[in-house]
Amino acid sequence: MSTTVSLDADVAAAVEAYCRLTGVDLDAAVNDLIRRGLAVPHQRSAFRPRSANLGLRIDVSKVSEAVDLLDNLPQR
Repeated sequence: MSTTVSLDADVAAAVEAYCRLTGVDLDAAVNDLIRRGLAVPHQRSAFRPRSANLGLRIDVSKVSEAVDLLDNLPQR
């Protein structure tokens, strides 16, 4: 299959370096690098929300009260 692909400059430089290092042509290098990338299992890290102690407690069951309270906090 023949496909035209535009590579970013840094990616093109890395592929060219891989060609020189391994002695393969551009087609073989791109195919090999893509296969290697697809073979790596991609793991998502667990989302960890950041929190900060504001020195107050908010009852989130009363959203309008919570919004009013937060809107009236002094600006830093």
